[in-house]
Amino acid sequence: MKCPVCASEMVEQDLGGVMVDVCMNGCKGMWFDWFELSKLDERNEGFGEALKRALDHPRVNDGDRAPIKCPKCGIPMHVHKYQSSKEVNVDECYACGGFFLDSGELRAIRESFMSEEEREAYAKKLIDEVPEHAQAVDELEKEQARTAAIDKFTRFLRVSYYVTGV
Repeated sequence: MKCPVCASEMVEQDLGGVMVDVCMNGCKGMWFDWFELSKLDERNEGFGEALKRALDHPRVNDGDRAPIKCPKCGIPMHVHKYQSSKEVNVDECYACGGFFLDSGELRAIRESFMSEEEREAYAKKLIDEVPEHAQAVDELEKEQARTAAIDKFTRFLRVSYYVTGV
């Protein structure tokens, strides 16, 4: 497989039970097939010399580069923050589920990996920053209060009010 960044031939490496394509003779980027990255994104995952070498490469990421194409599908990949790391942008193919990480990004993901609680708090923070969300929550609360008031004032119109004496 050719590297989507520098077009060098990628070499398959065993990073502790996970086979990953690494751009050994070029930019040092890494290709993870579907679900492979989730097996190595925490500090205690993976082992071996190949993983150590991959983690030792300095972080190199050209934020100004054009979108790269998936080396498997050939379609443009989408750049976004990795789900468990609010600090690292990754390239993901929405067709095949593969990820391309630039040199050093695996180490950055592992160092900034968020726990489930941290992920939920971060997602809440992002959602709360959207002005439309706060407005929608406010409108929902008003609608719920209105519904409760209508329910209270119309309870005598229900047969159950007279039958059970509620």
